Amino acid sequence: MARNASRLSTIYRLGIKELWSLLRDPMMLLLIVYTFSASVYVAATAQPETLHMAAIAIVDEDASPLSARIVAAYAPPQFTAPVIVSATQADAGLDNGAFTFSLDIPPNFQRDVLAGRAPALQLNVDATRMSQAFSGSGYIAQIAAAEIAEFVQHVRGGAAQPVELVSRARFNPTLTQAWFGSVMEVINNVTMLSVILTGAALIREREHGTIEHLLVMPVTPTDIMLSKVWAMGLVVLVAAALSITFIVRGALQVPIQGSVALFLFGCTLHLCATTAMGILMATLARSMPQFGMLVILVLLPLQMLSGGVTPRESMPRAVQDLMQLAPTTHFVAIGQAILYRGAGWPVVWPQFAALIAIAAVLFAVSLLLFRKSVTQMA
Repeated sequence: MARNASRLSTIYRLGIKELWSLLRDPMMLLLIVYTFSASVYVAATAQPETLHMAAIAIVDEDASPLSARIVAAYAPPQFTAPVIVSATQADAGLDNGAFTFSLDIPPNFQRDVLAGRAPALQLNVDATRMSQAFSGSGYIAQIAAAEIAEFVQHVRGGAAQPVELVSRARFNPTLTQAWFGSVMEVINNVTMLSVILTGAALIREREHGTIEHLLVMPVTPTDIMLSKVWAMGLVVLVAAALSITFIVRGALQVPIQGSVALFLFGCTLHLCATTAMGILMATLARSMPQFGMLVILVLLPLQMLSGGVTPRESMPRAVQDLMQLAPTTHFVAIGQAILYRGAGWPVVWPQFAALIAIAAVLFAVSLLLFRKSVTQMA
């Protein structure tokens, strides 16, 4: 009993040493503060929720009341004021990026519409601006169709349909992008910072030569690893809790539906896995640049394929099965279920169980490799 208490005391004191070392690193502290404050806010608000100020040029070869009506319909805030150009100028503008859309109204357009000949409008799109290209094409088509129908029928709106489709957006009734972006940014930053902080702490010990000092003390590799895991994990957990409270709920006014405490419990399990992953990557890397390259190669697929950016159902089946082994997949599912949909323990317990299993495996593998590494150093 006394021996276990002594080990716990050793792990605690080694963890305190890690916290003091972090406090003496102003750049790392600045990274943590920025990641869970400004980074979350910018990620939630920088991307427009709808089409906004898209540049459009119009080639009006008809110069009729109908074409003038169509030109006037494209107005801020969805579009910038339309620029009337020639066909040659429109092509040049698309080539040099001055316009995202170019709409060509052919000669005799109004006459053909009134005669029932169904003339065609040509829309050229700069598809390199993907977010605007997808949504903007639909906006332009709908606006043109509405203006033409009103001009012909003298009434805005179509005929009554025999069936009415009523859509209700659950969990985000206003389809606000900030609600989704902010929480996903917090989840991604928890993964990123936990790996970076833990791995950097181990590599810093190796580069400064203090790991050899620890090895001559009455501590084991398990004690060293556990101290780094709990200390760095605690820093990220506190930062995530403050970010949820003051940035997501406070500054962005995102309504959190479920239990934040349950989410933070899931975050703790996730941190057990990702901090062990950080130790594993730092053990494999020989220097900080190598560790940085490993972080990029590992974190990008984890974040892109975990379901936080694209629904996992739309991915190939092999990718879905493979990502079941990644802790980020289950953490994203926990975050979305609890914070968005207000789910409780009966809904998310399978993800919690998966995180416990993944964390145990990662910790065992990391500890095995770390022991071999310090044994060679000794």
